[in-house]
Amino acid sequence: PGRRLAHGGLIPRPNKIILVRHGESQGNDDETVYTRVSDWRISLTPKGKSQAREVGVKMREVVGDGEVFFYHSPYYRTVETCQEIMEAFDPRAIRGIREDPRMAEQQFGNLQDAAQIRKSKNERHRYGRFFYRFPQGEAGLDVYNRVTSFIDTLRRDHLEEDVTIIIVTHGLALRLFLMAWFQWTVEEFEDTENPPNCGLAVMERITGEDRYKLTAEAAKILGCDKNKSTEKHPPSTSPGGSQMPPPPDQVPWA
Repeated sequence: PGRRLAHGGLIPRPNKIILVRHGESQGNDDETVYTRVSDWRISLTPKGKSQAREVGVKMREVVGDGEVFFYHSPYYRTVETCQEIMEAFDPRAIRGIREDPRMAEQQFGNLQDAAQIRKSKNERHRYGRFFYRFPQGEAGLDVYNRVTSFIDTLRRDHLEEDVTIIIVTHGLALRLFLMAWFQWTVEEFEDTENPPNCGLAVMERITGEDRYKLTAEAAKILGCDKNKSTEKHPPSTSPGGSQMPPPPDQVPWA
């Protein structure tokens, strides 16, 4: 059921962890923007700002009366999405805000050549998103490694129950966070898909346990409602042992 304190109680953990993809960006609307503007400086479109305001209201309903702690990628589009979402919350309910580069977008190189990026993305589709490395950029594996480090930070810094963690990030980083958390295999990751702009992945703590599960709505938009790994049994050995990992929607915090 999870780690417990010396007196037998569960270690305090956040009630929910919510990941959200940024709103529609100028690059989502016009791919040639990537050839003129640094990826991290690409902003939201007016539609993207509207999406962020709308999802902020939805998130406020999901959170309820509790407090929130925000993390966001340094990219302009995630910063702006976070700012719009925060408008839906009482400032007194916002416990903290932190920028973390580990939840940034996959690096595709510097100013991008549109034709080369299209060619690379076609190659990635055939090769697989997790291991494909963009010329002068990152592979999905690199993003996975930094996201795993970010999860360690969450585990260390948030020993409280009366708070919801909100992470404003990018589509691939969001899925790789869930892969690391829920111990998906590479094949299981490849079967998932990015959420739409301002799509939510809500993780809820299982009552009485030190584990979390994705909501059914989140599993559906990510395509992991069809994932066969939900049939796996919890391990009795440490990582690297011979037994299979626990179900990906119910993995312990640590």
